[in-house]
Amino acid sequence: RFFKSLFSTYKLYQKVIHQLYSLGVQSLPITIITASFIGMAFTLQIVREFEKFGANFLLGGIVGLAVWRELAPLLTGVAVSARVGAAIASELGTMRVTEQVDALKALSQDPVRYLVVPRILAVMIMMPLLVAVADAVGFMSGFFVGVPMANINPNAYFSSAITMLEPFDILGGLLKALVFGFLIGLISCFEGLNTKAGAKGVGIATTRAVVKTIISIFIVNFFLSYTLF
Repeated sequence: RFFKSLFSTYKLYQKVIHQLYSLGVQSLPITIITASFIGMAFTLQIVREFEKFGANFLLGGIVGLAVWRELAPLLTGVAVSARVGAAIASELGTMRVTEQVDALKALSQDPVRYLVVPRILAVMIMMPLLVAVADAVGFMSGFFVGVPMANINPNAYFSSAITMLEPFDILGGLLKALVFGFLIGLISCFEGLNTKAGAKGVGIATTRAVVKTIISIFIVNFFLSYTLF
């Protein structure tokens, strides 16, 4: 129904712009915080191991590979699913139990076209953008932690990244983000629109949405990593 409604939605542009701000722009702080500390924690661990083998000059390339291929897409997806998935499921669940969805049907409005399509599209658009920010933040946080600890030339950090990494390492991570965004939007909207009556039902639907999206992201991430890289 989502793909069918995708080509027949009235005033889709305005609805997507509104959802992009509420779901995307407001997720930027949590994305930056998550990427910063993940990049620093990962760098902190591998610097100590690299020092044993005298391989500190490879630090930038290893951090880039880890962040751009796996850590930034995966952990941004988890953080965003916790915030956005809960927001979508609780909002649509509340509309369901207060009969606002039934009111849309009474006005000859398709709930999928009116409620679901803008939200899924907004999450699909924002996820690659958020992951791109997480890529840059995670890589640079590794730089600020790793260079002083490893006692290497700052240019060596970037040189190893340029040598070891390819453009598809970044593009592959962004492709993952697009798929994760689709999963977050689809599962959250499904759980929200299938909420049972009562406040308890909204809480259950929200919990199910977050749990299912996170599990789906971990499972799909493995197969995408195996296929892409």
